[in-house]
Amino acid sequence: MSIVNQPDENIKLIKGVGSVLANKLNGAGITTVLSLLEYFPRRYEDYSNISKIIDLKPGTVTIKAYIKDIKGRYVRRGFHITEAVASDDSSSVRLIWFNQPYREKGFTPGCLYYISGQFGLQRGRLLILNPSVERDVDFPVNTARILAVYREAKGLKSRQIRKLISECRPMIADMDETLPDWVVRDYKLMSRAQAVEAIHFPESLENLSNAKRRIGFEEVFNLVLACLSAKYEIKSEQTLTVKFNVQLAKEFVKNLPFKLTDDQRLAVMSIYKDLEHHQPMNRLIEGDVGSGKTVVAAMGSLMAIAEGYQVVMMAPTEILARQHANTVYNLLSPMHTENTVALLVGSLTKVEKNRAIKSIASGRAKFIIGTHALIQERVDMHNLALIIIDEQHRFGVNQRQTLIKKAGHMPHVLSLSATPIPRSLALTVFRELSISRLKTNPSGRKNVITKIVMPGIRTRIYEFIDEQIEKGRQVFIVTPLVNESFVSNAVSAEEVFDKLKTGPFKKRRIGLLHGKQKPALKNEIMNEFVMGKLDILVSTTVIEVGVDVPNATIMIIENAERFGLAQLHQLRGRVGRGKYQGYCYLMVGSSQASTSRLRALESSSDGFELAELDLKLRGPGAIYGTIQHGALDLKIAQLNDKTLIAEASEAADMFMAKDNLLKYPRLSEAVAELKMVTNLN
Repeated sequence: MSIVNQPDENIKLIKGVGSVLANKLNGAGITTVLSLLEYFPRRYEDYSNISKIIDLKPGTVTIKAYIKDIKGRYVRRGFHITEAVASDDSSSVRLIWFNQPYREKGFTPGCLYYISGQFGLQRGRLLILNPSVERDVDFPVNTARILAVYREAKGLKSRQIRKLISECRPMIADMDETLPDWVVRDYKLMSRAQAVEAIHFPESLENLSNAKRRIGFEEVFNLVLACLSAKYEIKSEQTLTVKFNVQLAKEFVKNLPFKLTDDQRLAVMSIYKDLEHHQPMNRLIEGDVGSGKTVVAAMGSLMAIAEGYQVVMMAPTEILARQHANTVYNLLSPMHTENTVALLVGSLTKVEKNRAIKSIASGRAKFIIGTHALIQERVDMHNLALIIIDEQHRFGVNQRQTLIKKAGHMPHVLSLSATPIPRSLALTVFRELSISRLKTNPSGRKNVITKIVMPGIRTRIYEFIDEQIEKGRQVFIVTPLVNESFVSNAVSAEEVFDKLKTGPFKKRRIGLLHGKQKPALKNEIMNEFVMGKLDILVSTTVIEVGVDVPNATIMIIENAERFGLAQLHQLRGRVGRGKYQGYCYLMVGSSQASTSRLRALESSSDGFELAELDLKLRGPGAIYGTIQHGALDLKIAQLNDKTLIAEASEAADMFMAKDNLLKYPRLSEAVAELKMVTNLN
């Protein structure tokens, strides 16, 4: 028996958990009994229908039978096979296990067993392959039921997790309710305890559906509550007000070398209106690749600079920071304020850093652009009115807050994201934000020609690439893996790099870039590509956002079927950013690979449309994984479940209007944790 009495007790107190297993559980984020009970299944296998052997049909089956004639033997290279015969009063069927020699002595003659597995034809014989087997008991854990299948961590099997949760099952009934009673009642939800019981040990598919609805409802409710709480906190703050100067705005627009899109104009006017208020702005500019977010940010900053305030723009990489600094400098030059632009990045010399820091501290530098170097303690901001965070998800919450604290007050905050986010996802995850969308690309920007290609025409693609390089163009080749894997047959960056430099492009300048390289080396390689010193850059998805190389016109994405549509679209956005036509080749892994999903990329260049499709096909992780490095705590809820989102959001609004978080310790704790993920401040 386990000696656990309380959910917050250490996982080591569960029967059968020693230090080795405890370490494996800890690696999966399971440290207490409660965290084990809240480690929800990723899918289910239905073994609940018990059949007679004579009625078996190919597929997932469960029988109740005696086991006899058990024999084990080793075959080639130490491979072990155990065979047995299962019989009931209707017929018999053969059972086979691979590399499970313990099965030979694992059954008691004359005892009935539940046997679950895949029944079908194997090498001309009907059999059940690698079945789960359990004694005929009142509550079988691994057979004769709808079976929970758990996400496996390193060295930790789903079966082990299921066994441990079964050990703790008596405690589930005593779990505290985490939602207000009125929410459970008004929205006809299961209790928390009932839902956790049913999510691990469902009695029926209807029982499981109700459990998922309850837990999913709570996840969305908590998430929306965290967003609303953050929004109200921001509203209670006071900040600097910045007046709108219409003449200044007109002069800026007149000197632009291009015409602003209607979306850009609307976004800028929204920023100006926000800046005039005492309440801090918290706005997200969400735009597709090449939609012109930087010019919106620069124009939005004009009024603050004109009134003598400082503006800070933080970018995730040095290359991106330098790119922004160059763009902003050129945009502000006609306004005669270009000399107020300061750059602060890690690679500056000591003299250059000191000069920049002094300029920032004195207030002479008005538009400050940098990387993490901006949050060093010795950087003293002067009269900071506006913070712009580019690709805000690339920064940790603490880093963003450290930058904000340098103002000495709550500044206005403008966040930029190049990942188009489905509206349902944005309204849930970023509900504390005002959102401006840039959906129209600047005039003159050509759509990238996108084609799905099979490995058989690789030679023709390489010939076209060689022609483009001869004309002075550059090429990205993107792979899903850094190096060769024995688990996956996907193409790796190192493998492609080695083949190209000794094969079809041995006379070309080729670089290799991936996330395992040191930051200094990554910067050096990327700089070489930006400066035109490399013809081809073989890379993983580290080039997904931000990098602007107008001369790059071709991208090959290897094993394209392994990426989400939103991510593929982001990668595609790295080419065709200049005056030359861009091409993106989606190289599928084999002629058998499914290409139906990828065809959307051939016909659409609308990132928002593609993100919506990705959400529908692959769920929120496909998009959220590219927009936030953090734990979006949605284990059960699906953000394409509009009814669930509407109900949970309605309940959260009602809670904020009539209830108090202080009355609910667990709920308050969950909301506080989620605010660290959702709140951009």
